[in-house]
Amino acid sequence: MNLRDALRGLIDRERRTRIGRSRYDIRGRVLMVCGGLGLCSVALIAFAVDRQLVHTDFYQKQGNVRFQRDVEIPTTRGMITDRNGEPLAVSTPVMSLWANPQELAGDEEQIGRLAQALGMPADELARNLSQKADKEFLWLRRRMNPALVQRVLDLKIPGVYGVREFKRFYPQGDAVAHVLGFTNVDDHGQEGIELAFDDWLRGKPGEKRILRNRQGETVENVDLLKPAQPGKDLAISIDRRIQYLAYRDLQNAVTSAGASSGSAVVMDIHTGEVLAMANVPSYNPNNINGTNRDTHRNRAVTDLLEPGSTMKPLTVAAALEAHVITPNTMFNTNPGRIPNGNYWTTDTHNHGVLDTTGVITKSSNVGAAMIARRLSNEQFYDFVRRFGYGQSTHSGFPGEAAGLFPPPPRWYGTTKQSMSYGYSLSVTPLQIAHAYSTLANGGVATVPSFVKGGSGESKQVISPELAHTIMKMMQTVTEPGGTATQAAILGYHVAGKTGTARIASNGGYAAQKYLAFFAGVVPVDNPRFAMVVVVNNPDISKGYYGGVVSGPVFRNVMEGALRLQDVPPDDINTWIAAQAPGHKKKPVTTDDDVATPEQLQESLQ
Repeated sequence: MNLRDALRGLIDRERRTRIGRSRYDIRGRVLMVCGGLGLCSVALIAFAVDRQLVHTDFYQKQGNVRFQRDVEIPTTRGMITDRNGEPLAVSTPVMSLWANPQELAGDEEQIGRLAQALGMPADELARNLSQKADKEFLWLRRRMNPALVQRVLDLKIPGVYGVREFKRFYPQGDAVAHVLGFTNVDDHGQEGIELAFDDWLRGKPGEKRILRNRQGETVENVDLLKPAQPGKDLAISIDRRIQYLAYRDLQNAVTSAGASSGSAVVMDIHTGEVLAMANVPSYNPNNINGTNRDTHRNRAVTDLLEPGSTMKPLTVAAALEAHVITPNTMFNTNPGRIPNGNYWTTDTHNHGVLDTTGVITKSSNVGAAMIARRLSNEQFYDFVRRFGYGQSTHSGFPGEAAGLFPPPPRWYGTTKQSMSYGYSLSVTPLQIAHAYSTLANGGVATVPSFVKGGSGESKQVISPELAHTIMKMMQTVTEPGGTATQAAILGYHVAGKTGTARIASNGGYAAQKYLAFFAGVVPVDNPRFAMVVVVNNPDISKGYYGGVVSGPVFRNVMEGALRLQDVPPDDINTWIAAQAPGHKKKPVTTDDDVATPEQLQESLQ
């Protein structure tokens, strides 16, 4: 074997060795790859079995997140009715539109279509959506007509949905607005009865679980998580018919007198229930947007005013109880004025010599001042305090004012004399009505109530005999020679008191601005109703005395109330005489008391 053959042999052996090694490496690699793929397949199968057969919670949760929702079930607010079951506030179904900004934001075409359907600028809608781009909920418009909402939903705009809600409706409108108040966009009470009894009236929403498709439409109700509980109905003390009469006649009086505002309160004497409470100007509770907030105020319970001569019956009663005067005590009011510190207490006329009843009949400031001088400060204060002045009536009405009736240590030397005819203290119209109701109820004070059958605590504050005496004295006010003959009601004895007080302003009293009062009770022999009428700032050129401005409102409203409640007359002889041929109407008396600025105090005390 030569060298060439030896080299060729070595080369062949090396080639065979390399080929063998290459064959061995490919087989191993293939086996390795196949083994890896097999293991992966087994792992995938095991994972799928685990997720889909053993532990199904994961995929179920992911599916629920995408298509399942827990939604609120809206519920109705309780209905408010008057004492006779007539609806005053009801809930009506409406629809509201909402959007998911994550679905809608950035789609200019769809935003434009939606803005056009809503009647709003497209750029404003786009801005609202972009500001909530990281959220899934945005109200578009609340409490719409269901038909209008359906028109928008029919456009099939992605991310736009509707939800059912309820809206409050007040059939009597502005006539009962100040008593009822109103609710906000979420149907929560904001003022009046709606606020005071919000927990009672407001229902508890329910909750249910639903499935929605990709378009957001409900395809299945999965489960009822919590049933909805409707609100409870409430029957209030208001009589819708008397309320309408009070509002109508008060509005007419304010308009005809050129006054700025007015209030009227009617109470059931025996139960303390408020049968009517009206204020002018009023507002429409069905549409409060854009209304003057000042008109929302229930002046009959929130506004403080000096009661003027409506205070005089209490002054006389305090002196009679203290036995410092009798019904027959005489008072020489000549020459129609009496000193009051650096000022004077004056009458509009010189009434000369008056007995105790005459002080009330003629509404003499001088006579009231003479009576108050016979009382100690403590006697006068304690007596008036018993009638609720200077403290809340506890009626429960939101925002009720307590009034201002300072104790004797805070009085000046002239304070008691000014208080005797209704200055230097402040009360609400409701407090005056409560005081006169107490006199008519035999001296029993009953807490005013706005709920039917919800009469509050009663307490005897003066003797029945004293109360009856004062009632008979006040009866002369509406009879010939009194200051309120325009408040007289044919066939009924009426007890009442006029008042004409200057309006406090800037630590003094405004010139040519007055409050015109009439507070009365009917019928005297078997009292049923107490009513107070206050007209604020009547035009003096049209008349501003309480007997002329407020007295007719009392007469008109009470005539209707007596007829509606079938109250029998207690003065049938006068009614029969009025039917006789040739009967002439008695002249109207307009005498009243208005203090001059000189007689008033420099500040409210």
